[in-house]
Amino acid sequence: MASFELPAGNPDFPAAALDIEAGDETQAELILGGGCFWCTEAVYLQLRGVSAVESGYAGGDADSANYNAVCSGMTGHAEVIKITYNPQQISFATLLKVFFSVAHDPTQLNRQGNDRGTQYRSAIFYTNDKEHAVAQAYIDQLDELAIFKQPIATTLEPLETFYPAEAHHQNYAARNPSQPYIAGVSMPKVNKLKSTYKDMLKS
Repeated sequence: MASFELPAGNPDFPAAALDIEAGDETQAELILGGGCFWCTEAVYLQLRGVSAVESGYAGGDADSANYNAVCSGMTGHAEVIKITYNPQQISFATLLKVFFSVAHDPTQLNRQGNDRGTQYRSAIFYTNDKEHAVAQAYIDQLDELAIFKQPIATTLEPLETFYPAEAHHQNYAARNPSQPYIAGVSMPKVNKLKSTYKDMLKS
């Protein structure tokens, strides 16, 4: 699977017109599915304001929340990451901007490159009406601007439960930098993030 490139002619990917006000809170969570969780985890760990990223599953039940079952594509689960972040430092919509522009290809339905199945679907698991409204508005905005050649396939799904993945999947890219999938798929996305959003990176 090739790394996702910013759409031709759009080096400055548009920010969302709507966002969620931070208020006084200093910690929030966002659950995203964008293909293999090794890749998306590696991207979001680089961002300033993100304190933790945990790989896991969402969309199915507890009995099937394990890697072997999820890989069947029959559980309803997607491979997801739970991003813990400080809204005072990075906003909900900014996390979505990275999601759509760097972390994965949102136009691929139930796949990311050679990874195929509903477990690899592009999905935002929202926890309240504000998250749903901002995410839907951003998808509509990007489609109206024709940022991508194909319509965005990202689903908006209410989060019921996030199930942590097995321990050996956590922080996988950092622990296995020479693994072929990490070197060929995950790291190009990290490098794209570093070259595109230098001002968002942790020091």
